[in-house]
Amino acid sequence: MEILLVLGLPLLGALSLALFGARRFAAELNVGMSFATLVAAAFLVLRVIRHGPMLVAHEQFFVDSFNVFLVALTAFVGFTTALFSRPYMRIEEHHGRLNPRRLRLYHSMYQLFMAAMFLALLTNNMGLLWVAMEAATLSTVLLVSLYRTRASLEAAWKYFILCGVGIAQALFGTILLYFAAEQTLGREGMTALLWTHLNAVKGQLEPRVLGLAFVFLLVGYGTKVGLAPLHNWLPDAHAEGPTPVSAVLSGLLLNVALYAVIRCKILVEGSIGSRLPGRMLMTFGLLSAVLAAFFLFRQRDIKRLFGYSSIEHMGIITFAFGMGGPVANFAALLHMTVHSLTKSSIFFTAGHASQTAGTQRMDGIRGLVGISPTIGWGLMLGSLAILGMPPFGVFASEFLVLTTAMRDHPWTTPFLLVALGVAFAAIFSRVQPMVFGESDARPLPHSPAMVPVFVHLAMVLTLGVYMPAALAAWYRAAARLIG
Repeated sequence: MEILLVLGLPLLGALSLALFGARRFAAELNVGMSFATLVAAAFLVLRVIRHGPMLVAHEQFFVDSFNVFLVALTAFVGFTTALFSRPYMRIEEHHGRLNPRRLRLYHSMYQLFMAAMFLALLTNNMGLLWVAMEAATLSTVLLVSLYRTRASLEAAWKYFILCGVGIAQALFGTILLYFAAEQTLGREGMTALLWTHLNAVKGQLEPRVLGLAFVFLLVGYGTKVGLAPLHNWLPDAHAEGPTPVSAVLSGLLLNVALYAVIRCKILVEGSIGSRLPGRMLMTFGLLSAVLAAFFLFRQRDIKRLFGYSSIEHMGIITFAFGMGGPVANFAALLHMTVHSLTKSSIFFTAGHASQTAGTQRMDGIRGLVGISPTIGWGLMLGSLAILGMPPFGVFASEFLVLTTAMRDHPWTTPFLLVALGVAFAAIFSRVQPMVFGESDARPLPHSPAMVPVFVHLAMVLTLGVYMPAALAAWYRAAARLIG
């Protein structure tokens, strides 16, 4: 029942907002539907904690410690982003960038995007997982192009083409997976693509076919993760779309795409009996982290800056999952959590900073502390958190990744240290002038939504100094499932 509610409430929200999304109460309805989904996700978490993994709807949907963790994170960030978007989108409407018709599109597609992500996380069917990822792509294309400017349309087109090419590769990988499953499970139709069935017989699946399938699946879903070299869509989509869309793209969609890769990795490693999939993840992750760190110095747009930061951090998470083992997987899951919370809060403050200054160019944003102390300090604290300054949780997760790499793969340590050091220098040197200094900008016409920012940062700080025993046990259980 809880699974069906988590899947159904966003769909109901999308339908309702398609009808009433242009009304004045549409933002409140969006918040209400997101909160209802969060409550359903909380009940789902409690159900899994008490009764363990479960299958529903003729085994088409499946939940365990790994995906229910991501469901909870997705529902929470989805709710706080809806809270943030309420005043943010009204300020955009006040500035003439949006009209009621576009607000209706935004609110309905936001809920549809959330539904697609929950479907990707909860489905047991690898074919339906591909469909859900494609639905997430199509809904976010409309969100990225919401402003209908030349730049936003170009960014949406680039996003659609690159992710379309990637998702086509993932489709071919899924077909190969079905081909291998059919040889072992027989002609069971779509049930041959059920992940639980495949996991039960992964040692019997044809290793050469599974190895080839993983290459296509990694390239396909890795495109949506933002892994280099198919990362070019991500900074443009972040820069040109509305800020709430940037927050959910960076904080949620990248996690969901990486979840798909990890589910495939579990099957392939069990089939081929080799660490090759893990080494591929380590290579792509390390390349993404280093490349993105150096690109940070070239950025002039505040949202593009943090878009490249997302590529860097998803590279670190991918690298950690590639190393595997209980500590590295634990670190990757923790980094997923703190990155989602921190990066979404940064985009919230960056969005309001851009509205205050009237530009997204960093050289035009100055003296935020003097104009709005909450925006200024929110951006500074968020930046320090994402850069891994202690005692924030990002420091804890990066420390675990680094120490594991030093022990198991010492040759990777210099690359990780260079990436982290360059990223720190690039982001701190850009953020400090934006927060402090003189400015003649005026306060916003509506009060900024800063409560979600400081709630997120408080959670990230808490995870850096104290982790509840129940949460640590949850992470350990998910790490064991990943292998």
